[in-house]
Amino acid sequence: MTTTGGVELKRGLNGVYLDNTLISYIDGNIGKLLYRGYDIHDLAEKSTFEEVLYLLMYGSLPTKDQLQKHEAFMRENRAVPPQIFQVVELTKEAHPMDVLRTAVSALSAFDKEVDDFSPDATRRKGLRLTGQAATILAGLFRIRKGLKPVPPSKTLNHAGNFLYMMFDKNPDPDEMKLMDVDFILHTDHSTNASAFAARVTASTLADLHCAVVSGIATLKGPLHGGAAEAVMKMSMDIGKPERAEEYVKELISRGGRIMGFGHRVYRAEDPRAQHLRERARVLGERRGQPEWFQILQAVVKAMEPYQKRGIFVNVDFYAGAVYHLLNIPEDLFIPIFALGRIPGYAVQVLEQFEHNQLIRPLLNYIGPMDLQYVPMDQRR
Repeated sequence: MTTTGGVELKRGLNGVYLDNTLISYIDGNIGKLLYRGYDIHDLAEKSTFEEVLYLLMYGSLPTKDQLQKHEAFMRENRAVPPQIFQVVELTKEAHPMDVLRTAVSALSAFDKEVDDFSPDATRRKGLRLTGQAATILAGLFRIRKGLKPVPPSKTLNHAGNFLYMMFDKNPDPDEMKLMDVDFILHTDHSTNASAFAARVTASTLADLHCAVVSGIATLKGPLHGGAAEAVMKMSMDIGKPERAEEYVKELISRGGRIMGFGHRVYRAEDPRAQHLRERARVLGERRGQPEWFQILQAVVKAMEPYQKRGIFVNVDFYAGAVYHLLNIPEDLFIPIFALGRIPGYAVQVLEQFEHNQLIRPLLNYIGPMDLQYVPMDQRR
């Protein structure tokens, strides 16, 4: 916080409370995350992505009947119009986040409820976009390989369907569960930069598709969503566990940053990280590539002295290894983060619409005042 010209500045809006919320709660000092009051540890280990979406969308855990109807709706709304894959084909050489953003924007032209801002319609659109975004990203993966997109499954859950559409085979149950947990962990995280961007867009009474596009665009930035990709690149640079300590010391001495460590709100370990840690180890051993987890753990060991500064491992640290071991290209790491976060954007928008007020902070002008305009022929 600084003061300029008598105005108190809170740069980055750090520490500013925008509104009340019922969606998620974070205690960064002890590493605690709740969705609608439920601990992320319980949800990650005991729940499913579909159940968590119901909780966030409707405010309570579903009954068996409610969950079955909810799952059926999601399965029935995964397909995208063929024109969307034409958009993907035209933009396939761009970064996948740009392709996803453009395709989601194009989807608004085909959604009959695009201008319906009622809570029920917003929920339906949010759930449709959740399924359709996975179809788009899996389609892009295949189109870039010269293959045809795989139509969505009518029976698999969201995570299983995504893997099925990527690789055109029924997914391994353990890998399907791993992907399910990954989506749960990424679904919401209060007013992170991209959720805030979605809320700002929604506050103007733009439609949900616009708000989700804003969120995706913001998530692309390396200071927000790009850490998983960077962690995997770092692991490849290190090459073997014995080099981790030297690598960390050298990079930090040059003013560099060890990706996957530290978080804007956490001064303890990110509670989401532990649910990918063990799963990354097991997956690496099953795939015959245990070295990636060993390198990551060596980096964690080398970073232990920085824990006293509140710098701990975050959720992105293990996510990159998980995606790599699943044979997913590095430039799809951030879009997969987006797949989990899209329903979170929808829930944030839903809450914004409930008692909307245009979000319009101020900038403190410190430039010159009342300058005299100089005609072009008199300027020097």
